[in-house]
Amino acid sequence: MNSEIRNLEPKVIWKNFSDLNAVPRPSKKEERVIAFMVDFGKKLHLETVVDSVGNVIIKKPASNGMENRKTVVMQSHLDMVHQKNSDTVFDFDFEGIKMLIEGDWVTANGTTLGADNGLGVAAIMSVLESTTIEHPAIEALFTIDEETGMTGAMGLKAGFLDGEILLNLDTEEDDEIGMGCAGGIDVTATRNYTEETTPNNTTAYSIKVSGLNGGHSGMDIHKGLGNANKIMNRVLFNGFEHFGLRISEINGGSLRNAIPRESIAHFVIDTVSKEPFLFETNEIINNIKNEFSSLEQNLSIEVTAIKAPEKVMDLGVQEGFIKSVYTALNGVYRMSPDITDLVETSNNIARVIVKDGAIKVGCLTRSSSETGKYDLANAIRSAFELSGFEIELSGSYPGWQPNINSDILKIMDKLYEKIHGEKAKVAACHAGLECGILGQNYPEMDMISFGPTILGAHSPDERASISSTQKFWNFLLETLKSIPLKG
Repeated sequence: MNSEIRNLEPKVIWKNFSDLNAVPRPSKKEERVIAFMVDFGKKLHLETVVDSVGNVIIKKPASNGMENRKTVVMQSHLDMVHQKNSDTVFDFDFEGIKMLIEGDWVTANGTTLGADNGLGVAAIMSVLESTTIEHPAIEALFTIDEETGMTGAMGLKAGFLDGEILLNLDTEEDDEIGMGCAGGIDVTATRNYTEETTPNNTTAYSIKVSGLNGGHSGMDIHKGLGNANKIMNRVLFNGFEHFGLRISEINGGSLRNAIPRESIAHFVIDTVSKEPFLFETNEIINNIKNEFSSLEQNLSIEVTAIKAPEKVMDLGVQEGFIKSVYTALNGVYRMSPDITDLVETSNNIARVIVKDGAIKVGCLTRSSSETGKYDLANAIRSAFELSGFEIELSGSYPGWQPNINSDILKIMDKLYEKIHGEKAKVAACHAGLECGILGQNYPEMDMISFGPTILGAHSPDERASISSTQKFWNFLLETLKSIPLKG
């Protein structure tokens, strides 16, 4: 499958992307891709270093005639989000991504593709290995762990880079030039509960929510897509309110930055209530499907009889848990008052685990406003603390404040219009780019973000446009030629 990808244009990018995608690279397990990148730099006889947290920096001198231009940092992250369909057999720790061509799109066989941010990495590799591209001195920065904590960007110390301009290649629309992004914080609610022996005269069921689109919990949060954890909680709430439902376990969602696509719960109800429970639950399921009919055509909510579990959650904690999840906001909290159609603040209820006497609910709160970020985080915190949960706020990272006076923004804005005959969208995004973090140790660096069109990032529907990748590559090459003089 992957051999066909190498013949796409521009071949140099798809070749490097194929090589990269053959290397397993889950977040926090980047040892193999770090070694791959170090080997790549050393084979080119370029200065290659790995910093204390695992970021790889490869430096390349300017091409002939470009020595008097400002040094450029080209930056992308090495890790990728690992998501797969429930019926896909695949081990991200050991297998390379299996890619397919579908019309103008490259996608993967039942898994995430890794175009986020693998195409950016591949583009940088292509510049580094070229002997014909015109470019100033390049400092290639490949960060680690962007998807699960941005610890690579956070750990990059001052003094490693000399560049005055940073090109972040992690934007997912080819007509957009990014000049700002949201920050984020993880809100994690935990509580222990007493496991009680399953009552007699009960019937056990499982509910499985599946078939949702999922997607990027920042870039897609405004679309109103279904969140499997919220849908599951809605069904369980009704069963608890009307039929004395008792939860045994729940496993919902996966990654903090992915809108949950699936959830499964095991529970019991009084056998005497079996028929009315099934009737009313079926009505609720139909209502939910109707509500999401235009957005989630493949939504499935299945109720199946199962063997009775030995233990269930005590009623007091269960009531607080269900009502807290119901209360906690999921989705858009506030739109930007300054930038049209930009989400300012949002929350994703990403993960819900109930098992063996412990509850864990993981959320990712995003905002381009630091005060707005903590305002919503405290609202989520309060919803769970009222039910006796312990709350941890962790992994906070800053947003990237827009700079409308950026010199590289002005250059690229004019260049895009010259090449394409129309203006680019100059915008901030509701995703967590690393620019804001990198700017803390490199405050004078002029930063911009752009990239090829990628749809469905953070989900198995992820796909990258072939024609857009060619467009992005041409824009990148013209940008490198247009870097201003030093001083």
